[in-house]
Amino acid sequence: MFDEIQFNTINRLPNYVFAEINEIKMEARRAGEDIIDFSMGNPDGPTPKHIVDKLIESAQKPKNYRYSASRGIYKLRLAICNWYARKYNVDLDPEHEAIATMGSKEGYVHLVQAITNAGDVAIVPDPAYPIHTHAFVIAGANVITMKMEYNENYELDQEAFFRSVKRSLHESLPKPKFVVVNFPHNPTTVTVDKEFYKELVAMAKKERFYIISDIAYADITFDGYKTPSIFEVEGAKDVAVESFTLSKSYNMAGWRVGFFVGNRKMIAALAKIKSWFDYGMFTPVQVAATIALDGPQECVDNIIKTYEKRRDVLCESFKNAGWEINKPRATMFVWAQIPKEFQYLGSMKFSKLLLTEAKIAVSPGIGFGEAGDNYVRISLIENENRIRQAARNLKRYLKSLREAK
Repeated sequence: MFDEIQFNTINRLPNYVFAEINEIKMEARRAGEDIIDFSMGNPDGPTPKHIVDKLIESAQKPKNYRYSASRGIYKLRLAICNWYARKYNVDLDPEHEAIATMGSKEGYVHLVQAITNAGDVAIVPDPAYPIHTHAFVIAGANVITMKMEYNENYELDQEAFFRSVKRSLHESLPKPKFVVVNFPHNPTTVTVDKEFYKELVAMAKKERFYIISDIAYADITFDGYKTPSIFEVEGAKDVAVESFTLSKSYNMAGWRVGFFVGNRKMIAALAKIKSWFDYGMFTPVQVAATIALDGPQECVDNIIKTYEKRRDVLCESFKNAGWEINKPRATMFVWAQIPKEFQYLGSMKFSKLLLTEAKIAVSPGIGFGEAGDNYVRISLIENENRIRQAARNLKRYLKSLREAK
C-alpha cells in the first residue's frame, strides 16, 4: 500500500549525474588506483591562519556556545557591508539589506522557498549550477532554461542573452517572475561587464521581474579582469539580490559561510523563513568570518595566484597532450570542450572513459544542462605536479583512442 504513496517534489528532481562519476571514482580508489580528481569544486588549500586562530580564540569563550542569530550576528553583517563598500563602492544597510547564510547554496534554496509561489516561473541559463534550477523545482515553481551563448574567450553574448530573456518574458504564461544570473559563471567561467547589469536592471524594472545574482567567484579573476556587482548600477536594489560565499576566496568551503544582500523585501523574506529553519551558524564561525572579510586580504591574492598558475599549467600541458582548451578569465574551473572527434561520445561517456582509462576525474557537462553536453568541467583543485601527471595520462589515452578509430 505504501508503494502507491508518491513524493512529488522528489520525483520532479532528476538523478544526480555527478553521483555516478563519484561512485566509479570511489570504486577505483578502493581498488588502489591513483585517481587525479578534478571533479568537484572543493578547494584543497588551508584556511588562512589568522581566520583559524580567531575561530579557536572565539571557541574558548563559553558564551559563544549558545544559540546564535539566524540572520547572522551584527558584526558579520556589518563586515559584509564593509566588503561591498571597499570592493564596489556600494552602501548597504546591515540591518535590512544583508543577511548571513550557511553557505550561499543554503541561502539560495531558502530564498527561493520564501519568495516563490506554486506555479511561478523563473528563467535560468543553460548550462547552470544545478541548484540554480532545481531550487525552484523544490519550491513548486517552473523553470525556463535558456541556452547561454558566449565566445571563445568565455565572454557572454549579451545581445543573444537579452533576446532570449525578452522572448521568454513575452511568450510564457504565466510571465516569468525571476531571472537568475551567475557571473563569473559556474560551470562555463563566462564573464560579463558592468553594462550587462545596467541593461538587466533596466529590463527588470520595465518588465517587472526580480533578479537573483550569484557572484560566488567574484574574487577569482585573471588577466586584468574584475568582476562587477549588480549593485554598482543605480536602482538595482529595487529589483535584485546578490549572493557571495567565503568558500572559494578564503578556502572556507567546509565552514559553510555565505551571504545575500540587496532588495529589502527579499532579504526580509529570507530572514523570516530562516528564523523558522535555523538558529544561525556557530557563533565562533561567524566571528572568524568577520575577520576574514574585514582582515588582511593578501591571503585572497595568494589563493588567486594559485588558481591562475594551475590554470596556466593545465591548459598548456593538456594542449601538449592533444587537447586544446581556451584559458578562462575567472573562477576555479576550466570549461573544456571535448575534442571534436570524441564529441559523439557525449560528456557522460567521455568522462567515464577518462576516469577508467586515464585515471582522471572530471564533471560531465550534461550534469549542468543539455547545453553542456559537449563539455566537461575541470576543477583546479590538484597541484601542478598532479596536473602534469594527468596530462601524461591523458596523452597516452588520447593516443590510444585515436589509433583505435
